[in-house]
Amino acid sequence: MAQDAKPQKTDGMSETETGVGGVFAPRLRGFTIGILASVGAVAFESLGIATILPEVAEELGGLGAYGWGLSALMLANIVGTVIAGTDIDRRGPARTVLIGSLVFAAGCLLAGLAPDWGVFLAARALQGLGVGAIMAYAYSLVGVTYPPRLQAVMFAFLSSAWTIPSLLGPVFAGVLAAALDWRIVFWAIAPITLLLLPLVLPGARRLSIPKPRAGRPLPGPVWFSILLAVGTGAILFGLDMDAIPLLVTLVTAGLVCAAIALRRVVPAGTLRARHGAPAGIVIRFILCGVYFGSEAFLPLGLTKIHGLDVTLAGLGLAAGALAWTAGSFIQARIDAARPGRRSRSTRIGILSLLLGEIVMGAAVSLPGVWQGWAIIGWTLAGVGMGVAFNAATAATMATAPVTSAGSISASLQLAQTLATAIVAGLGGALIARLGATTPAFLAVFALTAVLGLVGAILAGRLDSTSSDLRTPPAVP
Repeated sequence: MAQDAKPQKTDGMSETETGVGGVFAPRLRGFTIGILASVGAVAFESLGIATILPEVAEELGGLGAYGWGLSALMLANIVGTVIAGTDIDRRGPARTVLIGSLVFAAGCLLAGLAPDWGVFLAARALQGLGVGAIMAYAYSLVGVTYPPRLQAVMFAFLSSAWTIPSLLGPVFAGVLAAALDWRIVFWAIAPITLLLLPLVLPGARRLSIPKPRAGRPLPGPVWFSILLAVGTGAILFGLDMDAIPLLVTLVTAGLVCAAIALRRVVPAGTLRARHGAPAGIVIRFILCGVYFGSEAFLPLGLTKIHGLDVTLAGLGLAAGALAWTAGSFIQARIDAARPGRRSRSTRIGILSLLLGEIVMGAAVSLPGVWQGWAIIGWTLAGVGMGVAFNAATAATMATAPVTSAGSISASLQLAQTLATAIVAGLGGALIARLGATTPAFLAVFALTAVLGLVGAILAGRLDSTSSDLRTPPAVP
């Protein structure tokens, strides 16, 4: 099928060269370990720091602006993702690998040295720029380096690179902060991506650099990515407002800015979910909106509605993370046997995610329902997310021309960041206005369920038409 057309390889790596050992064959072993460990470091930072953030905010005087400890990284991630994707397509991935790793390490080092909350937020923004670059180059390197039969396997490993940090990161960060100091957590993370450069950078340098465009590159993508971050920030800030006129004004202005910027930083046809890669980007937004938008309120509902303690409530999150990894590897095996069924696998995965989300949402929202149903439902949702996420990512990257691999992978990460921020922000606004009550939780999970239905409908658009393949997605 069209979505499985074999992409060109910029380094000429063939099936024979990679050997029968898969992603850990001698030719790929160091590259694979470097990419996975770099993503794992980002995941550990994202999940572990959330555990110690209350302590950091209290010591640095940032409790009044606590939410920005997370938002600063997320909004800078948007800018870093767009800049990295554009630079990869213009100059190749080597510079992004080096600079992204340096910026991430510098942000972690500065956070550990921060004397006050303002400096800490600046450090978080610096980390966000690095996170955007690392995630953009990880997916683009997989798309242009690994043969098609190994891409789904590598995407499954990328999903699993978040699993161990999601289970161990919060515990490790909490223990380290309690035994020593929270600053040690940042300093422990800082050198990891730098130590991994010898594994990733040589392979990135071997990739052929696309021919540069005539003239100096326009700074448009940078400015529009900043506009997108500002617009998203206005939406999130507005959703926290109690005054309705101010809320409406900020959210409306933010949506207008975001819409203008998105037209310039994502491939042509994305806002219309055009067949092929543009639809894949929209599906990534939907998948992450459903999964992360629901996950954000699973522990809160179990503690507020059912009275469970935080540890027991966290079992649901762990079950979902492990199930996601299992679903990713299930889809990798399916893809190896029948690569032409990615759109069908995506739809099946979305429906499983939707069913699990409904079961979990009902169990969390309704008092008196056995809490075990929430874990069962979220496990089912995790399997569906793993299948759909892997299948949709493989289908999207398979349609991306080599010269657009950076912008496509960046757009996928951009969609994930925006979905997580906006859906979680909407859910938080509902909880703030209705309280941690059954109607509020039902409204949140109804919102994510509607998103899931839209995703199931759009899954068929992952199949590219011939015209889609002849007309590469626009690069900003």
